[in-house]
Amino acid sequence: MGLMGVQENGNGDMELAGLPLGNKNKYKRMVSELTDYGDEDDDASHHHHQQDKSRSIRKYVFACAVFASLNSVLLGYDVGVMSGAILFIQEDLKITEVQEEVLVGCLSVVSIFGSLAGGRVSDSLGRKWTMGIAAIIFQAGAAIMTLAPSFQVLMVGRFLAGIGIGFGVMIAPVYIAEISPTIARGSFTSFPEIFINLGILLGYVSNYAFSGLPAHTSWRIMLAVGILPSVFIAFALCIIPESPRWLVMQNRVEEARLVLSKTNENEAEVEERLAEIQQAAGPANGEKSEEKAVWRELLSPSPALRRMLVTGFGIQCFQQITGIDATVYYSPEIFKTAGIEGKSKLLGATVAVGLAKTAFILVAILLIDKVGRKPLLYVSTIGMTICLFSLGLSLSLLKEGPLGIALALLSVCGNVAFFSVGIGPVCWVLTSEIFPLRLRAQASALGAVGNRVCSGVIAMSFLSVSRAITVAGTFFIFSAISALSVAFVYKFVPETKGKSLEQIELLFQNEHGWKGSEVELGDVEHLVQKG
Repeated sequence: MGLMGVQENGNGDMELAGLPLGNKNKYKRMVSELTDYGDEDDDASHHHHQQDKSRSIRKYVFACAVFASLNSVLLGYDVGVMSGAILFIQEDLKITEVQEEVLVGCLSVVSIFGSLAGGRVSDSLGRKWTMGIAAIIFQAGAAIMTLAPSFQVLMVGRFLAGIGIGFGVMIAPVYIAEISPTIARGSFTSFPEIFINLGILLGYVSNYAFSGLPAHTSWRIMLAVGILPSVFIAFALCIIPESPRWLVMQNRVEEARLVLSKTNENEAEVEERLAEIQQAAGPANGEKSEEKAVWRELLSPSPALRRMLVTGFGIQCFQQITGIDATVYYSPEIFKTAGIEGKSKLLGATVAVGLAKTAFILVAILLIDKVGRKPLLYVSTIGMTICLFSLGLSLSLLKEGPLGIALALLSVCGNVAFFSVGIGPVCWVLTSEIFPLRLRAQASALGAVGNRVCSGVIAMSFLSVSRAITVAGTFFIFSAISALSVAFVYKFVPETKGKSLEQIELLFQNEHGWKGSEVELGDVEHLVQKG
């Protein structure tokens, strides 16, 4: 009826420009069958070629993500190793409880300065070389700590290590998000969190391995082992490319196209992605005035940017104020309260925590791009709330009995496992993908600052607070905060799975897109069935 040149013939068959298309058109079918037969080989070889290209691209991006995440091993190792090393530092340098809290917690507070500087450095020198600077500063700090004769020198080394960690922790997710193809961005951007967990596990194993040595030697060897990854980081910088989005910001468009051709499957996709990035980057913005404008924009944000900041900053803070660092740093203290005795047994129990934390991050990697960010956040925050509450119960009601020890160990392992399944990695994925390109590095740095401040406050106050209201009471408070994080995820976190970084930016432009996300609580059932 509305089709030009299409008419019905007398047999009820359709004709297009005089050619019958009905069931009597044997000749057309024969020709098409012959053509199809001839094309099959071409299709098969083309499909095979596409599969090969797709596989090689994934391998290339995988290698870039692994190398970019090596700094995170340093952070994880430091967090894990300090939980055991502090027992020996106390014995060797005779430090007070307050000094112990300051030594453990100051790393997070000092890393704020690294994160703030990291945003600016990565915009001027590039994402890649910021990672190199992070490694150099951390290694200097680790070397000073290893040789420290007194608490004061130990603090100098800790200060440098903190600045290096601040640089590394904010830049790795930004770099990986900017280099990854949309379909696998969530998995790849979770890599730094995997490597943090791997570092924590290595720290725990190092504690356990060297705990038999004299106190004066053992903690120094524990800290010295953290210097080793620098060799791999130096090697990595020679291999990985610069972020294509940073290259566009520097007007190095041809170099950006070259990098994109290595990380996208076809030419059309490369050009489309490049056009999106150029549009998002706007005019060249390497000037100082532009940098001031970035901070002015962050401090007096538009409604869309305010929504991004609420989501990004909020999720970063909730990741820490639910007490994960207290659980990791002070797990020997928690197990001592539960009734486990002897340094070797305490450090052995912490290895179990490290294994749980590392194993479950792999679950997150497998699911984050399949089921999305939001269902994982629901499972994670609800699970953590339950585990933190049961840890409080085990430390208050079942203290020092075999049942209490078992429940405490199970609750701590459950808490770190649920953390690793969701809020641990998803927090970094979200903050690296929700901000517009021109603001991404600085806004991610701001999110990392929120994360580190909360981490430092929790780590530096845990022992004092638990002395005042008991360890059990402290975990009941963490449980209540974790329950609040469930509500935060429901109200303020949109689903970003499968969207390009530029599409995500549009998602925040209207309030409905921000709050009325596609993924709601019902999807958790789908996730549980899938798991």
